[in-house]
Amino acid sequence: MARYVIGIDEVGRGPLAGPITVGAVATKGRIDFLRGIKDSKKLSAKQREEWLSKIKEKQLKYRNFEIALASVGVSTIDKIGISASARLAVGRCLKKLKIKNKNHKILLDGSLYAPRTYLNQKTIIKGDEKIPLIAAASIFAKIWRDKKMVKLHEQFPKYRFDLHKGYGTKLHCKLVKKHGLCDIHRRSFCTKLV
Repeated sequence: MARYVIGIDEVGRGPLAGPITVGAVATKGRIDFLRGIKDSKKLSAKQREEWLSKIKEKQLKYRNFEIALASVGVSTIDKIGISASARLAVGRCLKKLKIKNKNHKILLDGSLYAPRTYLNQKTIIKGDEKIPLIAAASIFAKIWRDKKMVKLHEQFPKYRFDLHKGYGTKLHCKLVKKHGLCDIHRRSFCTKLV
């Protein structure tokens, strides 16, 4: 039986607010269609959407191609820390893939790790720049998290999450100092602001 290769990346490690989100893209087949893909941070919002369309089209067309997302919210981040939250999100993401056994090749970006029960895993520094499946996972996760932050802006408009997506920009810090923290702020990340 052919093994899947799974690319995994996260977005939202550094923001002051909102979840950390992990994306996974898994395939047994060729990934020629990902030629030229870049890390989500190096693409415009329009380019990310174009890549996401290609990825979803591939998922619908082929049975041996899977995508999954998982997020961990601010209360868990504050309770167990960002690294443990990222690991938790990776585990949740892998469980969502419709892949039965755990002996597939898992390629993770940066400082990410899968649960220890996944034996064939490799963390690659700047993997989102080197491995197309990791770049695809970063795009998938970034688009979802950005949309989530725009929705949260509707709930908390005075913080302008639609503009900075929860990252610690000058505007965001200024608004936190003015209005205090809201329910989706990571208290453990904002100790110097309030």
